[in-house]
Formats: sequence, structure tokens, C-alpha cells
Amino acid sequence: MRGATGRAIMLALCLMPLNALWLVSLEVVRYSGQPTTISIFYNVIFWLVALVLLNRGLARVRPSWALERGELLTLYTMLCLASALVGHDWLEVLIPILTHGTHFADEANRWSTRLLPHFPDWLIVRDREAAHAFYAGSSSLYEPRFLRAWAMPVLVWSVFLSLLTGVMLLINMLFRYQWTQVERLSFPLVQIPLEMVSGTLYRERLFWAGCLLAGGIDFWNGLRMFLPSLPTVPVKAVDYGYLFQNPPWNAIGWLPVGFFPFAIGIGYLLPVDLLFSCWFFFWYWKLMLVVSSYMGWSATPRFPYTTEQAFGGYMAIAALVLLHSGSVWRRVRASRASARGVLRPVGADLVSAHKGEPVPYQALLGLLALGIGLLWLFCLLIGMRAWVIALFLLIYFALSLAITRMRAELGPPAHDLHFSGPDHLLPALLTPQQMNKSELAAFTTFYGFNRAYRAHPMPFQMEGLKMAERGGFLSARYLLALWLACVAGILIGFWANLHLLYHYGAGARVEPPFVPLIFGGEAWNRLDSWMSNPTQVSTSLPAMGVGFGTALALGLLRQRWTGFPLHPVGYAVSSSWSMAVLWAPMLIAWVIKGAILRLGGLSAYRRGLPFFIGLIVGECVVGSLWSLIGLAFGLPIYPFYPY
Repeated sequence: MRGATGRAIMLALCLMPLNALWLVSLEVVRYSGQPTTISIFYNVIFWLVALVLLNRGLARVRPSWALERGELLTLYTMLCLASALVGHDWLEVLIPILTHGTHFADEANRWSTRLLPHFPDWLIVRDREAAHAFYAGSSSLYEPRFLRAWAMPVLVWSVFLSLLTGVMLLINMLFRYQWTQVERLSFPLVQIPLEMVSGTLYRERLFWAGCLLAGGIDFWNGLRMFLPSLPTVPVKAVDYGYLFQNPPWNAIGWLPVGFFPFAIGIGYLLPVDLLFSCWFFFWYWKLMLVVSSYMGWSATPRFPYTTEQAFGGYMAIAALVLLHSGSVWRRVRASRASARGVLRPVGADLVSAHKGEPVPYQALLGLLALGIGLLWLFCLLIGMRAWVIALFLLIYFALSLAITRMRAELGPPAHDLHFSGPDHLLPALLTPQQMNKSELAAFTTFYGFNRAYRAHPMPFQMEGLKMAERGGFLSARYLLALWLACVAGILIGFWANLHLLYHYGAGARVEPPFVPLIFGGEAWNRLDSWMSNPTQVSTSLPAMGVGFGTALALGLLRQRWTGFPLHPVGYAVSSSWSMAVLWAPMLIAWVIKGAILRLGGLSAYRRGLPFFIGLIVGECVVGSLWSLIGLAFGLPIYPFYPY
């Protein structure tokens, strides 16, 4: 099966600008739908459906023009990567940060003398007129002065982010064989595109029943945007926290309940123990808030530090991955011995097993060292010290590895971890006083890819490798296609954001809550706080330890006790904003899947699978169509997720 062919790559590159404009228009300009905040990007599902339909037509008219399944999967993965990089947790956050300080510096805050001098001139936008036009709108990116102002920051950040995603891809290649061949992880979310490009799914009546049900609900609710007299089909999240008015129960706070069909469909693909853990630990965190209020502990700000406990959980998952990756480290040692010409029989077997890989093992390790070295050099150039760089990269890639493992093994529908990246953690634990001012400035810009981790590209890379392995088209050319998707996605993402925001204005004609102002303000106000109070000390380290210990204990219990129902991934992800929205669909999917497996076994589960994939496809397609109609004609958009 062919995968990364020239025509597949070119078609993906042609679709990326349209896709980027669509995403920025939805997530920034109209603030509606947020496709890149869940593990399955519904805009890419829409593209894949459109390509499959077009391909079936071509197969009848010009069979030689029709794309093979591997090419369709390559297109899917490349569009996922491009969407992640342009989306809600990457460039949509980074770009406002690059202008916010210059635009909002004034005599009152004295940012021009207190903060801006600590940023290299080539790292952010220094031209005040270019920054003001970005927020005011009614202008054009293509004015020569604005192009000059953005040229160096775009170039610098494009190189840095390309290196960052390249290192992610190399780490994925390091662990790919272990996860796909040795441990044989299930990759639940990969089932969706694989089934969509197969010829059998569309002959299943249950698939079309699922499409009609989910798509019909979205069509009806979207129609109600224009005919308010129509009754609503209540599937979107509604806050029921108002039901709890008296202490300590009012500590429950925000309590969204929704019944998203696509989320129930995703839940059906996930392991039963993860489904149980997601909703169980959601209520566990709520109970902790109630107990804290009852005991008076909530007088301590942010107690019981759920975000910090979740971060500890992610770190424990990364530690468990490294502890159980023995064959990876044996291959590393065997590869080194092979380079020296000294191999024991076991080492020879390991190196031989790796000969089928698209990149020779020695080359993989060399490229990984080069990539990390270049990232290190970038951080040195912006004023970071060696030990700070080492801690930052170690924590960042540990988080990235944990998220990728979660998706490969269990496929959680979301993984937020807001405000818990190494840029936030290091100054909080070590105090800003122990950081130099250039490092604090660097952490301000690094907030652009650490605010949250919902649209992280590394899991999509690994899922793409899994699909390529399964389809038999994993090759060095395919790896280059994935990295090209990252590089092109970054450049196109810069263009789409700047093109639209110079027209609408990041603080003018975009819809509330004006997310560019929020994203930029969060990072720069944090820097202002660090500079104003450099001795501030965080008390959250014990909470991180509790989270780490709890998740580690859950992981070890699962190894010793077959059938233990609580999963460390559920513990780590369930305190997030996204899981608060999705806990009810996970509960419904747990009930449905548990009943089907208990009554009909694995065969009944497989028979029901087309229906639940239909729920995903139907809602994604109809919801996408409503968004495109709204954008094309300037009409209200029906956002099927989150509310």
C-alpha cells in the first residue's frame, strides 16, 4: 500500500491554508466550536469524509486518479498535525504573546523599561505600529512595515517549533517498536480513520443509523438558530452547579452535564476501566473540594491543588513508561555496541530486529542528539542557563511522552493540564528570584506552547506511525512527510492568524471573550508578577508529590491486581476543564459498553462499533457544515461542542 506519495503530500499542503483559515475563524474570530480542544479534530474528520466521497467518485470515472487508503491516511495525519499547530494551544496562544507587551506597555505599568529590555529584539514584535494594528484591525498584514516587523519573529519561532516537533517525531520513533510490537498497545482513536477509509464501513446499516441520529440532532439544533420556536434537543453541556447552594456542597462549583453523541461514540472505543476512572475521578475531585470546604482547608488559596496533583499524575505516567521500556534501552545499548563492533548474541538480535525500521538506529540517535542540541542552543541564545534548560526540556518532553502514551494505550478524549508546564512550574518551585530575568522572559514566550496540552502534536505523530505500520507504508519518506506537515503547518498557521487578525483586530472585531487578549495577558501579567514579587514561594510541591505517588500506586496496583478498575490516566486527566465537560458522556459510554460486553461479549462489541463510529462521523460532518455555512454567509454558528 502506498502512503506518502507526491500527490498525497501536495494535496495536504494545498488543503492546509483553507484548514488554517477555518480553524482561526472558528476558534479566534468567532470563538465557536473549538475543534482543536479534543483528541479527535472534527474539522479533519470532515476533510477525510469529503476526500473519501471524492475518491469514490474518481474511482468510477478515472480509477488511476483515485487515492489509495494509505494516501488518505497520510492526508489525515498531515492535516491533524497542521491543525494542532495552528490551534488553540499553540500558535493561537503564541502569536498574541509576541505583540502583547509592545502594545500594552505604558507609563503606568512601565513595561517598556521593566519587562521589554529582557527580550531579544528578534524574539518578539518591537514595532509599536505593527503591534497596535494587530489589535485594532481594519488593516492588512501585507503592508511592508508590518511584514518587516514580523519577518524575524516568524522565522525564529518557525525554526524553533520545527526543531521541537522534529525531536518529538524522533522520540516517537524511539518508542514506536516497543509500543506497537512489544506491548501491542491498542491505539483506540486510530480505529476511526482506519474504518473510515475502509470500504466495508459504508455498507453497514448501523453506521448510517449512527450518522443519522447524531447528524440529525445537530441539523435540528442548528436549524433552531434561525427558527427559535423549534424545541431544542438537549445534548450540550449545561451547568447544574446552581443546585448546590449551601456549604459545604456549594464548593462543587461548576458542574456541566452534557450528552454529546460524538463523545459517547469516542467513549465506546475506549477501555472500560478508563471510562470508569474518568467519571469516578471527576467526582473524586469534586468530593475533595467539598471535604476541603467542610474542614476549613479551602481558606488556603487553590487548595487542594488539583492542577498540581494532576501534573504529578502525568509525571508518574512518564516514569512508568520509562521503567517499563526495557527493550528500548537494550536496543540503545546494542546499537552502541554494534557501532563499536562488539555484539553479544542478544544484542545482535536486537539490532537485527531494528533493521526493518525506516531510519537506522544509529542515525536516529544522532539526529535526536542534534535536535536537542539545537534546542539547547536556542535557549542559550535567549539567555537561559544550562541547568534551567536541562530542567525545562526534561519536564517538557516527559509531559509530551506521558500524553502520547495515554493516547496510544487508552485514547482519552481530552488531556488539558492547564497552567502546569515547565514554564510555570520552575519559577513556582524555585521562586522567580532564582531565575534570571532573561529566563523569566523566555518562559513568557514558552507559555505559547505550554498553556495547555489539548492539541499536542506528538500523539498525532505516534498515531500516524501506527497507521503507517498497519498499512505497510512506514518509510523514511513517510517520516519526512510528517515533519513537513509540522513545518508547513507552523508557517501556514502564522500566516492564517496574522492575515485574519490584522483584518478583524485581536481586540476589536473578534467575538468575546477576545481570546488573543486573554492569552497574551496571561503570559505578560504573570511576568509582571514575577518581576514585582521575585521572592514569591509556591506551596504546591507536596501536592505534586501526592499526585505522583497516587498515580504511581495506581499503576503498580494494576500490574499486581488483574482487573483493578482505577487507572492512573483517569486520575491525571479527570480534573481538567475538558473532562468536566465530557464526564457524563464517559459515564454513558461506560454503561453501554459494559452492558454490551457482559451480555454479548467481544463479538457484540464489534457488531456495535459501526453505530458509534457513525455517531462520531455524523456529528463531526453536520457540525462542520453548520460552521462553514455560518462563516461563508456571516450567520450565527451552531457549535455542537462544548456549549
